[in-house]
Amino acid sequence: MNSAKNPNIKAVFFDIDGTLFSLKTKSVPESTQNALKILRKKGIKVIIATGRSINDLHHINHLEFDGFLTFNGGYCMTVDGKVLFRQAIHSEDIKNLIIYSEKSAIGFSLMYEDKVRISHRSPQVLELYEHVNLPVPPLYNKEIPDFENVLQVNVFIGPESEDSFMQEVMPNSLSSRWTPLFADVNPGGISKQNGVQQFCNYFDIDISETMAFGDGGNDISMLKFVKIGVAMGNAGDNVKEAADFVTDGVDDNGVESALIHFGMLD
Repeated sequence: MNSAKNPNIKAVFFDIDGTLFSLKTKSVPESTQNALKILRKKGIKVIIATGRSINDLHHINHLEFDGFLTFNGGYCMTVDGKVLFRQAIHSEDIKNLIIYSEKSAIGFSLMYEDKVRISHRSPQVLELYEHVNLPVPPLYNKEIPDFENVLQVNVFIGPESEDSFMQEVMPNSLSSRWTPLFADVNPGGISKQNGVQQFCNYFDIDISETMAFGDGGNDISMLKFVKIGVAMGNAGDNVKEAADFVTDGVDDNGVESALIHFGMLD
């Protein structure tokens, strides 16, 4: 457990769902909002690190950030709109997915920079969009295919099928998971760790001057990479094991508690 007070932290990266944003109350706790304001007043960069699309951040747009690491690191943009990094999934993997889904009826979401398209309105797909408080996107139109610009895929498979599916269908891509409902799929070699490095390069910040908060499997690479990785109390055991410190849950002022523990709000 890392317990150093007043570490020389210049940037803090925050997952959204289950970290900043409570999926129970559908809001950001007031203590968290106040903590973010204090960090920015102290000159510390506050950066989003999410699996969501750059266009699916409406539920936190009342807060101020310095950058947005989205699609699990596949699309990184500063608050003033400068794109630092963008990488799409290999087009052959997208073609394979669509062919496979026609044989197996597997559900998926294709996430582009400016839109999301779903395979069909299955109970699992509808549950996802209710869970993350987003409207259900339109159906994918196979008559107008776009295999080249998919930045992330949500594939509705269980954890037990994930490895074999990825090897067979999307071998050029990488999967991660923050819910049993589906897996996030991103370009091979891309993760939140990659996104953190992009922002460190841009802001001229050393990795020894970074901190991150998360609760899902897609946060593990980030929590291991930064100087201080903080797992939320509502995180899975695998996430907690990867972290330097475990705080309280999102609904129990976990972000504020950890920042106080490390002397970041003094």
